[in-house]
Amino acid sequence: MTEQAPKKKKPIIYIILLAILLFLVLLLGYMYINTANKVEDMTVEKEMMRTELQNELNALLQEHNEVKTNYGRLSDTLASRDSLIQANASEIKQLLNYKWEYFQIKKKLDRLRDVAKGYVNQMDSLYRVNEDLKQENQRIRENFKTEQVKNVTLQEQRTELETIVQNASVLRAYNIKSTGIRQRGSRQKETDKANRADRVQVCFTLGENMLVKPGTKTVYFRISRPDGIVLVYDTGDEYTFMANDTKLQYSIKRDVKYEGKSMDLCVYWDKKDSDESAMEGRYLVSVYMDGQIIGESSFELR
Repeated sequence: MTEQAPKKKKPIIYIILLAILLFLVLLLGYMYINTANKVEDMTVEKEMMRTELQNELNALLQEHNEVKTNYGRLSDTLASRDSLIQANASEIKQLLNYKWEYFQIKKKLDRLRDVAKGYVNQMDSLYRVNEDLKQENQRIRENFKTEQVKNVTLQEQRTELETIVQNASVLRAYNIKSTGIRQRGSRQKETDKANRADRVQVCFTLGENMLVKPGTKTVYFRISRPDGIVLVYDTGDEYTFMANDTKLQYSIKRDVKYEGKSMDLCVYWDKKDSDESAMEGRYLVSVYMDGQIIGESSFELR
C-alpha cells in the first residue's frame, strides 16, 4: 500500500502544471495584445506629431514667402538670409520624410523660426531706411533743383573756365613725323617698303606750355599695324599704361625732363624679328602723356 501512493499524485501534478501553462499562455497573450495596442497608439501619436511638425513648417514657409512678396524687390537685398532659411527648411523636410525624432526637429523648427523672425526684423529695418532715404532724396532733389536754377549761369561760366584752364595745361605734340627706317650698320635711311623696314622712327616737337608743372614726364607711343594690332615687345602689364581710366598697351615709352619750353624728340621701334617683313598698309602712331592723347601721325608701307 505504501508503494502505490505516489502513483496516485501524478495526475494532480499534471493538472497543476497544465493550469500554470494555460495561465502563462493567457498572460502572454494579454501582454502581446496590450503591447500591440500600445505600439499602434504610439504609431498614431507619432504620425500626429509628424503632421503637427509638417504643418508648423508649412505655416512658417508660407509666412516667409508672404513677407518676401509684400516687400517685393527690397527682399533681394537679403538673398543670403533667404537662402539660409530655405536650406534649413529643406533639411527639416528630409528629416520628416525619412528618419526623424520629434524633439530634434522641434528644436530645428524653433531655430528656423528665430531666423525667419530676424529676417522680418531686418526687412522692416531696410524698409524704414529705404523710405527715409527716399524722402531724403526727394528733399535733396528739390533743394538741388532750386539751387541749380539759381546757379545755372555761374556753373556754365565755371565749367567754361575749367575747360579753358584744363586745355591750356595739357602738353601737345606738334610736327609729328613717323616713317619706316632701313638700318644697315650705323647707317639708316627712310623707306616705305615693307620688306626693307627694320624699325619705325617717330619724331615730334613737345610744345611750350608754362602752365605745365616742370619735371620728368613719361611719353607713351602706340604704333598700330594696318590690322589694328599694337606693336609691343611683350603683352605683360609692364607694357601697359592708363589713359582715360583705360589700360592700354604701348610700343615705346620715353622719360623726358620738361622745363616748360618746346623740345624736339625722336624715338625708335625695332622689329623683334629682323628676317620677317613688316605688314603692308597704313600704320597709326598715337602719342600719350599724363593719361591723355597729345598727338597722332601715320605712315604707309608698300
